[in-house]
Amino acid sequence: MRMLVLGAGLQGSACAYDLLQNAAVQGVLLADVRVDRLPPFLEPYRNDARLERVPLDARDKAATRALMQRADAVMNALPYHFNHEMSRLAIETGRHCCDLGGNTEIVFRQLKLDDAARTADVSVVPDCGVAPGMVNILAGAGMAAMDATDRVRIYVGGLPQQPMAPLNYQIVYSLEGVLDYYTTPSWIVREGKRTQVEALSEIETVDFPEPVGTLEAFHTAGGLSTLAFTHEGKVQSMEYKTLRYPGHAVIMRAIRDLGLLDLEPVRVGRQDIVPREVFITCAGSRLHRPEGRDLIALRVEVHGTRDGQAAHKAWELIDYYDESTGISAMMRSTGFSLSITGQMQANRQVQPGVRTPDVAINAETYLAALAQRGVLIRELTLAA
Repeated sequence: MRMLVLGAGLQGSACAYDLLQNAAVQGVLLADVRVDRLPPFLEPYRNDARLERVPLDARDKAATRALMQRADAVMNALPYHFNHEMSRLAIETGRHCCDLGGNTEIVFRQLKLDDAARTADVSVVPDCGVAPGMVNILAGAGMAAMDATDRVRIYVGGLPQQPMAPLNYQIVYSLEGVLDYYTTPSWIVREGKRTQVEALSEIETVDFPEPVGTLEAFHTAGGLSTLAFTHEGKVQSMEYKTLRYPGHAVIMRAIRDLGLLDLEPVRVGRQDIVPREVFITCAGSRLHRPEGRDLIALRVEVHGTRDGQAAHKAWELIDYYDESTGISAMMRSTGFSLSITGQMQANRQVQPGVRTPDVAINAETYLAALAQRGVLIRELTLAA
């Protein structure tokens, strides 16, 4: 297999690293506008013939198409606004493609490419990170195990192992993306109907084993992706909430409600200033802690009936920064998930067409692949 990774940021680099651990992968093309710098965990592969760094502006369709033709599958870790075009180009070149998602409207546009992908005999899987991605696969497996599903609860958080005031948070991926999720209404299913709720609302507590302990959970956008649309009328309740250390949501809600996350410019002296850009500039450097160790906490619960009896399926993940490689928990969960999906596609373990991961990916195979990498999702037995 020869694999193309688009985007040499944190997740793309982690994806490339994971691909290089498989001896069946003959080569990894890592493409981005700048590929001169490598994270420490990829430095041992700098002179490895299997890793080829390729300068690429993904807006150059001809160059991107030519690069895709050199690979068997494409793992797209570029910003989400590239996802539809990269999927289209992959189908045109007869290559499998997966990405990290991040925008539900774009996913629906990708799904319209299904006929073209089937004709080209390739698979396209959007939303292949953690949320959306990992949690959607688990939720899909849980619902498939029920005769009827009553409620689905999904909780995910990327957190510092050592929280620091005032937000008890550190950047584990794009701060811009986090703020989008904090300001965009969240689609959920309630009483069988799809509806929207305000981000940072309906705070509840969720208990995890020590040393993580009690976390707070609140609505944010994007985690369910298409699930709230495809399962409307099929489940009574379906919600996704972000996990943080207690007190985070109240502070962020106050910051948002004061207008400090607005995108509309305001007049300051003689200049027009975008409040969110000021917040990112001021807070970003304080929340970026390269020496900080992270963790990811995740829980998926599916409740329903099977054979006329109440039933449930539930899973939990707590994963930590890998001290041996310097790969963060978020990168292990997200970048490795992208790599696993791409390898499943290249091995023809995913049917042709454009399908979301809850439909496209076999949960048992996926969980086994994660376990081989030390990302251990355990099944829970919940109290009645």
